[in-house]
Amino acid sequence: MAHKKGQGSTRNGRDSNAQRRGIKAFGGQKINAGTIIVRQVGTKIHPGNNVGLGKDYTIFSKIDGIVMYERLDKKRKKVSVYAS
Repeated sequence: MAHKKGQGSTRNGRDSNAQRRGIKAFGGQKINAGTIIVRQVGTKIHPGNNVGLGKDYTIFSKIDGIVMYERLDKKRKKVSVYAS
């Protein structure tokens, strides 16, 4: 007698973990220096004042302050942090 039931193809059943991208700090929110504001692929949102851009396009705060989302031009958005 076989001790295992027929399982069909065992090559399936793998799945990668979610990337957890998106906006982490919203407009008007108070944040500390080093806080991640946006995790993104490419510059969907551009860096503005007092923020840095990581090599994976993560935008983070360089100072303690309040997050503000603004227009860079007609099509593009930027995010800045202003001291409160």
